[in-house]
Parts: sequence; structure tokens; C-alpha cells
Amino acid sequence: MFRSMPARALAWTLLASVLLLLWDATGLDLALARLAGTPTGFPWRDNGFLVHVMHEAARSLSWLLLIALFAAIRWPVGVLRRLRRRERAQLAFTVLAGVLVVSLVKQASATSCPWDLKAFGGVADYVSHWAWGLRDGGPGGCFPAGHASAGFAYVGGWFVLRRASPAAARAWLACALVAGLLLGLAQQLRGAHYMSHTLWTGWLCWTTGFAVDALLRLMRDRSGAAAGATPKLNET
Repeated sequence: MFRSMPARALAWTLLASVLLLLWDATGLDLALARLAGTPTGFPWRDNGFLVHVMHEAARSLSWLLLIALFAAIRWPVGVLRRLRRRERAQLAFTVLAGVLVVSLVKQASATSCPWDLKAFGGVADYVSHWAWGLRDGGPGGCFPAGHASAGFAYVGGWFVLRRASPAAARAWLACALVAGLLLGLAQQLRGAHYMSHTLWTGWLCWTTGFAVDALLRLMRDRSGAAAGATPKLNET
């Protein structure tokens, strides 16, 4: 199976996971939250630009783009014309899979958001999201950052586009990373997430794209091997 995986992408994935674990160990999440929060809450929580543009409008735009990707399976435009139909389908379903993976992990999380902490006028204590089963006294369901997946979910497109157009793949990846980080930072200013929540969302979306691509490559390799091993009829 590992022969079907891009070695460099695998190395970057593993390195990113190590760096994220190191970030979690620094305890900087709470320190950064205090830059935007006060003992009475987060002043930017109800900011019009952050709520209506960076949250609501950005989420709607992300869903519209995903719908457009599914439509492009049948009616491709631009660089998507360079992809086979199965590759366009992979691109659309990879984005959807990234959103779903983040959502499922989020629903199982016992970690509450910064604005729920006692330090910011809430009711919860600060508990690491790695402290499985340990409740913090708040509502939970805040790890990882769901809203950031509206941008990060598209990073999986790199695995599809890199075979048809490396330049387009790099541009696609850069746009997805920037979008995810900006959406995550907007939510951090509002007190909705810690920085680690945003970073882990990016990692989960990337890893989802990696896993989907590796699985499909493995299936194609096995299908090709089986076809090659099948004896041809009427062969002399």
C-alpha cells in the first residue's frame, strides 16, 4: 500500500503531526486566547464582520463551491477539464469527506470553547483536548475547529490536481491553507476556538485527502494487476 503513497506527502504529514503535538505541549493555546479575551468575555464575539462575513458568508460560499465541484463532475470548467471524470469525483468527495471527518470528531469532543471558560466569564475549566473522558464542566463539542474546515477541506484537491497540473495543485493548496487559517483566526478572535483547534482541523483535512487518494490508488493498482493476470481468450 505504501508504494501507492507519495513519499514526500507522507513525510510532510508525519512531520506536521509531530509539530502539532509539540504545539499542544507548549500550552500556548490559553495564552493566545487571552490576547483576544477578557475576564468578562470576548469583545469581538459579536463583531459584524467576523460574524456575518467571516462566519456566515464564508460558510455559505464554501458550500456553493462544493456544489460547483459536484456539478463539475459532469460539466468541468478551467483546469478541471484536464482531469478524468473519476478524478473530478475524487476531488468533490474528498472535500465533503474532510468536512464530515472534522464534524464527527467535533461531535465526540468533550472540549469546550474558550468563551465557555471561567477565565473568560464562562463556567468551564481549561482541560487539554487530549484528556480523553475528562469533562471540563462546559458544553464540549469544540475540538477541532469546524468552521476552519470550510477552507481546509479543499486541501485534498492537491492530491488530485498534482498529476494533471503541479502549478495548479500548488495554487489550489495555498488558497485552501490561507482560507482555513483566516477562518480559524476569525473564530479565535471571537473566542470560539484555540489555535490548536484550527491547526488540527487543517491536519485532519489533509490526512483525509491523503487517505482517500492512497485508497483509490491502491484499488486501481490491484484492479490493474488482476486484469493483467487474467488469461486472454483465443490467445495462441
